[in-house]
Amino acid sequence: MSAEAALRERICLLARSIFDRGLTHGSTGNISARTEDGGLLVSPTGTSFGRLDPARLSRFDAAGRHVDGDRPTKEMPLHSAFYETRSATGAVVHLHSCYSVALSMMPDVDANDFLPPLTPYGIMLLGRVTLLPFFLPGDPAMGEAVRGLAGKRAAVMLANHGPVVAGKDVEAACNAVEELENTARLAMLTRGLDPRMLTEAQVRAVVTRFDVEWDG
Repeated sequence: MSAEAALRERICLLARSIFDRGLTHGSTGNISARTEDGGLLVSPTGTSFGRLDPARLSRFDAAGRHVDGDRPTKEMPLHSAFYETRSATGAVVHLHSCYSVALSMMPDVDANDFLPPLTPYGIMLLGRVTLLPFFLPGDPAMGEAVRGLAGKRAAVMLANHGPVVAGKDVEAACNAVEELENTARLAMLTRGLDPRMLTEAQVRAVVTRFDVEWDG
């Protein structure tokens, strides 16, 4: 099996796992990954994570031209923005996950630090997460908002919409977006209960120990 064929299978396997566990639903969510030749494989528009076909993934060449497969997701501006501003990006995942969307609707959430420091793992896998304002689905302005972060964030939360996470490869991106949803779930479950969060010193220790992108 070629490297690209294996990547196609991996994308569909991980997407199906995400769908089967209810982390996105219906035809929501999209996923992309960098190929060895610098191109991209992207989930097609209107498709379900539970039923992606490896042979029908949208294929882009290294110049950003759609050269094969079905029409890509309308959220391509989001994906392109991460690839263009973060050179280490090997994959991008966008979900419509329930708890993270719910948390984005809360009036007291810090837009510059969306996830509360409940466990070290959200910090380790995501760094600081920025909450972006609401945009219409498919609006190219979402990509411009990501570019405006100048590559300083591996993850953003689209208000009333869903998280978008970049990772070094497709498995890392999927693990990170799942951690974002799990942390948001903890935040919602403990909301109003005055949970004991990590202290500022503990957060800084995690950032230092695991070399996390955090400031800026």
